Amino acid sequence: MADINNNSRPRREDGEVIVVGGSAAGLYTAAAVARGGRRVRVLESKPRFDPPDRTLIVTSHFRNQLGAAARESIINEIRRFELYTDGRSAQIALSKPDLIIERSRLIPALAREAEASGANLSFDTRFLGMGPNSSGLRLETETGGRREELHAASVVGADGATSRVARTAGWPPIETVPLMQAIVRLPKDCPADTTRVWFVPDDTPYFYWLVPESSERGALGVIGEQGSDTKRRFERFLERKHLEPLEWQGARIPVYRKWVPVRKRVGNGDVYLVGDAAAQVKVSTVGGIVTGFRGALGVAQSILHRGRSSELSALRRELSTHWLIRRTLHHFQQKDYSQLVDLLDASTRASLGEINRDESARLLWNVIRRQPQLVLLGLRGLLMGKRNS
Repeated sequence: MADINNNSRPRREDGEVIVVGGSAAGLYTAAAVARGGRRVRVLESKPRFDPPDRTLIVTSHFRNQLGAAARESIINEIRRFELYTDGRSAQIALSKPDLIIERSRLIPALAREAEASGANLSFDTRFLGMGPNSSGLRLETETGGRREELHAASVVGADGATSRVARTAGWPPIETVPLMQAIVRLPKDCPADTTRVWFVPDDTPYFYWLVPESSERGALGVIGEQGSDTKRRFERFLERKHLEPLEWQGARIPVYRKWVPVRKRVGNGDVYLVGDAAAQVKVSTVGGIVTGFRGALGVAQSILHRGRSSELSALRRELSTHWLIRRTLHHFQQKDYSQLVDLLDASTRASLGEINRDESARLLWNVIRRQPQLVLLGLRGLLMGKRNS
């Protein structure tokens, strides 16, 4: 796991930190804060960590963030992307492979790392509400049907895009979009190390993807805007590709539109948000594992050292760059995607392969430097978005 720079030595008597939600970002936060010397408790509403299957793709940066235990969630490596739109295609070879991970393996592994770091896990415990008290924060919880009152110096909301912690502390609701995936048999012409992406703006302002889990199976997915519409169009796309769903996966994914402040002072205590609860998601691709871990590390730094976090400042810049990219692409029409693929010459594809999606500013600068015509295409996308807003 990533280290926290220690400018001062936290003390155990500084008060307990309670993390609400056994999400990936929540467990990562708990481990980091516990390693820093604070007492940490994670409240998980379910009786055990048994998350549903969900296939995710992350950049190679994931390896640097995690300890050995969580790396068992990696089930495949991707070395090439194929982009398709309107009969056109482009291939991008990755200098460092993307990683396919299984969320149902990741969460239990992160829980073991949190416990090994000194965090306590409380299962079957629901967060009901929160308020100030003389020494910090008072939490109302329910464990096994019995109400309890807990006390903490700090509370971390890691309970997803519809976070009860966020609502209780006064943060506004976060917009979400539907993500749908079908596990399918991998087509014979699709290598197990290749992800396919289709831009079909008549169906979705985002994209379809096919991510191989192995040489036999893959996850075909889409991000939409309206659930019922997205499902209908997704089923049509499956039919066009002659693919039969073996099982279904889905989630509501937060949409990043502007930076969500991650800390609020409530009485004498602090409330923080991490991961989906703070919309720490790359809105260009709606991926949130790596950015959620960065948000978790930043919050841990803030808790341990009572100050600003350089990690949070860097994350804010990263998420804002992805928001600029999404604003540019969101109103693209078919002809714009066709032009985009046509502009991906060898030099531009090399940049896309050398620099991963979690270094968006560097990636964007290098792509534009190598293919200046993309600036005009991007400006047109931004203007189209303003006209339709």
